[in-house]
Amino acid sequence: MANIKKGDLVQVISGRTQARGGDRGKQGRVIEVIPEQNRVVVEGVNYVTKHVKVGQTQRGSKTGGIETHEAPIHVSNVAIVDPESKKPTRVGFRNETVTKDGVTKTVRVRYAKKSGKDL
Repeated sequence: MANIKKGDLVQVISGRTQARGGDRGKQGRVIEVIPEQNRVVVEGVNYVTKHVKVGQTQRGSKTGGIETHEAPIHVSNVAIVDPESKKPTRVGFRNETVTKDGVTKTVRVRYAKKSGKDL
């Protein structure tokens, strides 16, 4: 089971600080998860510029130019944000029993661990 999934709110925990032009401390939603490379694409983080060759569409409008979009960052550089405290936290798993239509089964569920400072 994955620690980080699409749609999770995460915070960048490493890299250059925002004062130095980096993304450390920024929070955003996960747009895409790339499990083969252990990378995630986070909304509003790690913007890169891409030069796209000028072309034409079927209707004749011009395409191309300089585009900016989010690039993937390594999953170890982000941490899930605890929904209660709004601070980065670690993820744990626990087994819970779920009853649906009279059938009871055990399911692994993610939860935000409390850090030592929050207790």
